[in-house]
Amino acid sequence: MTQPTLPTGPVVIAHRGASGYRPEHTLAAYRMAIRQGADYIEPDLVSTRDGVLVARHENEISQTTDVALRPQFADRRTTKVVDGRELTGWFTEDFTLAELRSLRAVERLPHLRPENTHYDRAFRIPTFAEILDLAQRESRRRGVVVGVYPETKHPSYFAALGLGLERPLLAELRSRHLDRPNSPVLVQSFETANLRWLARTSRVPLVQLVDATGAPNDLVAVGDDRTYADLVTPAGLRTVASYAAAIGVAKHLVLPRDGGGAVGAPSTLVADARAAGLAVHVWTLRAEADFRPAGLDAHAEVAAFLDAGVDGIFTDHPDIAVEVRAERTLNAAVPSPTR
Repeated sequence: MTQPTLPTGPVVIAHRGASGYRPEHTLAAYRMAIRQGADYIEPDLVSTRDGVLVARHENEISQTTDVALRPQFADRRTTKVVDGRELTGWFTEDFTLAELRSLRAVERLPHLRPENTHYDRAFRIPTFAEILDLAQRESRRRGVVVGVYPETKHPSYFAALGLGLERPLLAELRSRHLDRPNSPVLVQSFETANLRWLARTSRVPLVQLVDATGAPNDLVAVGDDRTYADLVTPAGLRTVASYAAAIGVAKHLVLPRDGGGAVGAPSTLVADARAAGLAVHVWTLRAEADFRPAGLDAHAEVAAFLDAGVDGIFTDHPDIAVEVRAERTLNAAVPSPTR
């Protein structure tokens, strides 16, 4: 068999799969993303009551499953505080894996993606193990590496429940020989302490996620007043580079918008990160007008971020990013006409 090749150039990260076309965090969404040419598929990981990692946007699942329609689980509805936010609904940590597997996924944004609702209740909640197996199987079949880019969701919250995410994550990676520096896996988190622990404990590449506002919940919990803004100063980036290989940042931090919603000149973040030895991935590009900058269609937005020099793009519509990247590569290869 031909040796698989690792992705090069700006990478396309299928945000929760091809979630613009299928309900997010389903094997169907990940398969579609792979068919569309994504370099990485991205699962958000939360824990079941029995300590199994599954892919859901949040541990509260009323918006992404049909749990509200299941009378046998009506008494599981409750109110909890997760990372300082009070939420009412059903939570993965209150279900065993077997119970969660009896549920079916639904479209999280039905008002924006009505076509996806045709697939409501068609797919089960996948485990992290199933997603890794899918990526490895497709890598062998296609001869091109399909990477996996998991996010540990609410790691401090789950650790306080005795359901820490990091050890089961590493167990799944190590069972597949994926805990290595050149692994086609990038582990991401909005918190910092779990990434530091992973940097000491594993060899898998790590990504520090950075929001446009606020602060990492683990820092808030211990009274550390550093914010996300502090993490992307030149000094903050050098600190991040001591444990991570890249930053995954809210897209406005690279291409700020003006009062009318149009993008302006790029910030210095890409250059500052490069100076610290960090790659820059931006999240999240979506084709719907509700999410795009004023005056840009979905293709033009991808092009704008590639022009800004980012190393990767999280997107709900991988086919668009793959197409734009291919067009740019082709154009760069065509020699300019001589006079």
